Formats: sequence, C-alpha cells, structure tokens
Amino acid sequence: MLFTFGFYSSLLLISFSHGIVYSFLLLKKGIQTEVSSNYWLSIFIFVCCLYIAPWMLGFGGWYDNQPYRDILFYTPFQHLFLIGPLMYFYIQSLLNPSFSLNIKNSIHFVPALLYLLYSLSLFVYDKLILGDYYFYQDGSDKDFDEWYQITGQLSMLFYFIISIRFYNKYRKLMQQVVSYADSLLFKWIKTFLYSFLIMLILPVVFDVLGNYFAELNSYKGSWWFFLFFSFVLYYIAIEGYANAIVAKIPFEISVFEKKPALLLANPYQSETEVLDIDFEFLENKPSEEITFWKDKIESIIIHQKLYQDPELSLTEVAKKLQTNASIISKTINQGFQMNFNDYINHHRIESVKKAFTEGEHKKTTLLGIAYDCGFNSKATFNRAFKKNTGLSPKEYISKL
Repeated sequence: MLFTFGFYSSLLLISFSHGIVYSFLLLKKGIQTEVSSNYWLSIFIFVCCLYIAPWMLGFGGWYDNQPYRDILFYTPFQHLFLIGPLMYFYIQSLLNPSFSLNIKNSIHFVPALLYLLYSLSLFVYDKLILGDYYFYQDGSDKDFDEWYQITGQLSMLFYFIISIRFYNKYRKLMQQVVSYADSLLFKWIKTFLYSFLIMLILPVVFDVLGNYFAELNSYKGSWWFFLFFSFVLYYIAIEGYANAIVAKIPFEISVFEKKPALLLANPYQSETEVLDIDFEFLENKPSEEITFWKDKIESIIIHQKLYQDPELSLTEVAKKLQTNASIISKTINQGFQMNFNDYINHHRIESVKKAFTEGEHKKTTLLGIAYDCGFNSKATFNRAFKKNTGLSPKEYISKL
C-alpha cells in the first residue's frame, strides 16, 4: 500500500495509529467489563481518527496517485455529523447505567446517515452511471466543502451544549439523592468536555490566525490544525482509557423539557418503583404533611446518626421511614431549603463541630474526625465545612 513517509505524514500517522490502538483497547475493555461507556468512547475515538486521515494520507501521497485518490474522494472519512452524537451518548452512558440506544434516540444519527447516502450517491453516479468525474471534476474532496464543514461544526457545538445541560441536570439530581454527590461529579467528565471544547475552538482559532498568516490557509498550513486536533484526541484516548469510575444510580432526565427527574429502581433489586425527584426550594409555608415528615427525618438522622454513613442515599432514608423517596426529597427541599447532599453534610459538620468543642482534634487528626462523621474525602470535608461556617477547619478551631 502506498504511503510516503515524511515530516507531515509521519507525525499525523503517530497520533492516528495510537488513536486506533486505544479505540480497540477500549472496545476490548468494554467487552471484558460490560460497561457501555467504553464502547461509545471507542467509536468516538475511531471516528476522530478518521477525521485526520485525509490529511495524513494526503501527505502520504494518496491524492496524487490512483486508485488512492478515488478512495479519498468517495470515502467519507470526516463524519462531522457523527462526532457530536457519539460524544453526547458517551457522557450519558458514563453517568447513567440505565442508558441504552433505542429507536427514540437513534434519530440523532439521521444527519450522519443522510451524509453517508449523499456520499454513496456521488460514487454511484460518477463511477457506475457516468463512468467519469462529474461531481469531482474540480478535483476537490467533498468532505471539505464549506457547507459541510460549517454545518458539521454547528452540529458538534449543539451536542456540546446539550451535553453540558445534561451534566448540570445530573449534578442537581445527585445532590438530591445521595450524600456523597461530590464523588459522583466525575472529574473526567469535566476534563472530557473541556477537551471537546478545544476541538470546537481550534477551527475558529486557525480561521482567525489565517487572516494574519496567509500560509495557514494553504494545504500545508491546515496541517497544523490537524496536528493540534490529534494531540487533543490522543489525550482523550489516554485519559478515557484510564478512567475507572462507573455510575451505579439509574435515572431518567429530559434534556429538552422541564420534566421532573426520575430516579429508577436498581435493576438488580426487586423494586420497580419510579421516583419523581423534586428540585424546587419553595418559599411558601410548609404544609402539615411537610412538617410531619420534617420532624421524622430530623429525628431519625440525629438519633440514629445516619449521617455517619458515607454512602447514605435518599432511598435508604425513605426505607427506614417506610415511605418513598419523592416525599423525603420534597420535604428536605421545602422544609429545610436544602438538597439532600447539603442537608446530610450539614449534620456531618455539626457533628464535627461538636467533636472540636469536646477537644477530639487534640487526640486524632482532623481527617480522622471527618471520616468518623461521614465524609469520604478531605476535599469534600473542607468544602462543606467552609460552606457551612465560612471558615476552614483550622480557622474554626483557632477561634474556639
């Protein structure tokens, strides 16, 4: 197979080949762990590798020789309408164990399918009907048509925006249902979104720079864009493969509509109840029902010291009170004007403050006290303590 090794082709080949390797490693990891997010990231990386392939193969001599030239012309290597949905579904599968591809969300792949049909129609007319170049008589690869590049970038921007919206709704939901929400707000998700944002910004940056450095508008000049793009892709591949966190709380969230979030029963449990989680902190006077459950919640949290459980969840509190999570969520939001995570952390902080008053910090470490009171990390403890008291733990102790 023809490939001319040179400065431009070889550097892109390194990133391309490593990306392909990581794509197959993630596929293997997905098969071994049965975690769907690995499959989605595998496909995402593979499609992004195809995105840089025309420039790599072009500098490798493919555009100057047949039949390689026709392969580049009639094969849609740049699937711009596919990158956005893959990124969006990867995030959903990473955060939500109940996510699966169905007929409803398959509609996101329609634009990509239409572009594949468009590419196929060009091949059929030129090669099978006309037997000569018609659509490609100008010698320009249709993957680089301005209309496709612009609409493709807009598509990726759209999915980037709704991915952020999905993540923000997920964050609010976790704060309502578990007392360890900070550990579920995966750092990797933020890193991945920032990396994807860089991918979106790169074309804009190079377009602006092209106004000042004309050589960037040439074929060789555009190579620098694909080189930087490949660096970001390589980083995503490495970090994504290393990510080992798997979500365990199934839920259902509407990204486009203002619907309540649904907390689904764990598929490994016998319950089939779907719980409607309330996000609103209403300022009106609590009803008799809210007051009733407020007293019962406060009593069981304090007397049984449930806050000491670092993995305490809304459903566990509901089970102990023999009611459902929707009532507990509504009561905490409206009765205490807090989400569940902040409410439990409030009691943990009160327990820590009591330990400080009793001089426990002279006998053990601050982190030891924090763990005894239910916190599962130093960062979460410091953040919650500062939020509750306006002081760091050491500052608070110095003022006792």
